[in-house]
Amino acid sequence: MSTIEFVREIGVTRRTAIRTAAAATAASYARIRGANDRIRLGLIGCGGRGVGVMNTFIKTDRVEVPAVCDVWPERTDRARKTAISAKAFSDHRKLLESPNLDAVLVATPDHWHSLIAIDALNAGKDVYVEKPLTLKIEEGPKIVKAARVNNRICQVGMQQRSGKHYLRAKEEIVKAGKLGKVTLARTWWHGNGAHLQKAPARLAARPSDLDWARFLGPVKWREWDPQQYWNFRAYLDFGGGQVTDLFTHWIDVVHMFMDQDNPTSAVAAGGVYHYKDGRTAPDTINVLLEYPGEWTATFEATLAPGITGAAVELCGTEGRLYITRAKYEFHSKEKGAAPIVVNSEHDQTIDHVENFLDCVRTRKLPNGDVWIGHRSAQASHLGNIAYVQKRRIKFDPDREEILPL
Repeated sequence: MSTIEFVREIGVTRRTAIRTAAAATAASYARIRGANDRIRLGLIGCGGRGVGVMNTFIKTDRVEVPAVCDVWPERTDRARKTAISAKAFSDHRKLLESPNLDAVLVATPDHWHSLIAIDALNAGKDVYVEKPLTLKIEEGPKIVKAARVNNRICQVGMQQRSGKHYLRAKEEIVKAGKLGKVTLARTWWHGNGAHLQKAPARLAARPSDLDWARFLGPVKWREWDPQQYWNFRAYLDFGGGQVTDLFTHWIDVVHMFMDQDNPTSAVAAGGVYHYKDGRTAPDTINVLLEYPGEWTATFEATLAPGITGAAVELCGTEGRLYITRAKYEFHSKEKGAAPIVVNSEHDQTIDHVENFLDCVRTRKLPNGDVWIGHRSAQASHLGNIAYVQKRRIKFDPDREEILPL
């Protein structure tokens, strides 16, 4: 469904849809109350990232976690070491039937994000979903619609949107005009170990209590494969490889700084050049997107041993902005000007979680709203489509349609 079709179907303009989503009601506010006025959060997907973000929620002292869900009890047991009173589920639909939940954290592999997020939104829950929002480019408008028509808060886990030094760089460098005309946004992320995980030997045979069929869900059947379960990011059936896992973060930063989220073309090149271990996602990839504001964005990533580092760099006619999760640096072209360096105070996830919790109560749109998450995932998907199809992709960002050759 294109953006225009989506808007026509629900009978409102995009601006009206956003105003409607932000409207608070006394009934929804009254619903959001647990013990000690805390928000009651359910975790769906108890892997390392899921439990880590859940613990961040708990550390705010603003939530309680009465339910956790995973296809493998070993993982729900691990989550319950922190969420001590949580009830364990193996099917997210059963968890969503719980009357004592206000919101859910979705941290499953990517192929489940769309289905679970929509189920949760339709069940009246607010949703914090890890990025990328979608596995496939066509899934995004459906999640946006579910959030809007149900008047639910949906935050996508692109935590840079709430990071204080990112926000400061936008205000003090980009919006202040210190970069001049930006013509190139470079991004890179090398050596990310999450794409190189090896399944433990004890998983050679599937644990009897691990629901493999449930894990596969919408993906076509294949026999138990411990590596596809343990290192799902390396397989395009379950995720978009380094492009959607890593570039989605960085292109979202670029969209935030440039106030544009509408690429019109994509090209890509790469392959499985080193890790001949059955993976289908490339271990080396380059993506190039073009935007109507007359600038391009690039992404490069390799898992080749010994190469590490991740950053965004905006190159303008008057200066250059380099930013990571740890700091930003601005280098002016003015002769003799000293670089401006601002360090991050802490990991941005805590800021993003706090923003979500604030919006659950106020009903304001969160920093990483579902529409924002959809558009950044969409940009990454264009890169992957160009890679898979081995051609230049032309895109209409208003209708959200890939144009014919």
